Amino acid sequence: MMKLKIAVLLTCYNRVSKTINCLSSVYKQENLQDIKFDVFLVDDNSKDNTGNTIQNLFPEVKVLNGTGSLFWVGGMRMAWTAALQNNYDGYLLLNDDVLLYPTAINNLVKTHNFSVLNYMKEGIYIGSTTDPVTNKISYGGRKLKNKLSDHSTLTIPDQILPVECDLAHANILLVMKNVTAKIGILSDKFTQRLADYDYTLKAKKSGFPLLVSPGFYGQCADDHGRNWLSSTKTLKERVSYLKDPRHLAYHEYLYFIKTHFPIYLPAIFSKLWIKTLFPAIWDKLKMKTL
Repeated sequence: MMKLKIAVLLTCYNRVSKTINCLSSVYKQENLQDIKFDVFLVDDNSKDNTGNTIQNLFPEVKVLNGTGSLFWVGGMRMAWTAALQNNYDGYLLLNDDVLLYPTAINNLVKTHNFSVLNYMKEGIYIGSTTDPVTNKISYGGRKLKNKLSDHSTLTIPDQILPVECDLAHANILLVMKNVTAKIGILSDKFTQRLADYDYTLKAKKSGFPLLVSPGFYGQCADDHGRNWLSSTKTLKERVSYLKDPRHLAYHEYLYFIKTHFPIYLPAIFSKLWIKTLFPAIWDKLKMKTL
């Protein structure tokens, strides 16, 4: 039997200790008799010398040097583009703040085998993570509350069988080559966020299985937090936060909604500006929904 070849894709910036811990968990993977993997890591011009440190500690890692302005999407696109030069069977997108459990890659491949057997096609497989402090689910697959808006909830993985979802975080995300062959890689329309949601929604619409693998696959701190600034900040600061692609990503978010949930566009436009212009009112509105 030929080994399944997987490219592990990461991008990093200025958190060398987390990157080291993540890669250590990658190289401690077990039960890989039928799996071979290579690691592609983009160091986006880190000031803490991440790239050189990783190359010294893990000489087998293919370290690529970024410009310093790639952010998450640009870095992952760079890693993915480099990996496409080789004939990999799948591409494992991995955040560098994730600590993989020892059988994570093996179990994701089991979900791939399940997909081929039960859906007769390859797909995308999600490894859910838990927060190391709360032990609650932090990232994974998500289920839309309805098909008209992007409101969604995290999917609690089953302990035995993969379960379907509608979109997913790319903290631990195995994308098989047939998916990439049809829909490409992460869109360059995004900078720091939303690209994983966009990609998994596209894959689902294209008929590929989007499956949350059974159980949990690693630890990753939940850093969602509140995504708007309080009224203690100046209007200029709040507008800047609104338009910053690392935060509310105004233009990119509207593009995302227009692409996938066009009927919801007026509501999102209003919400983004209420958050920005009247944060105290937004606080009260959110409190009523809790």
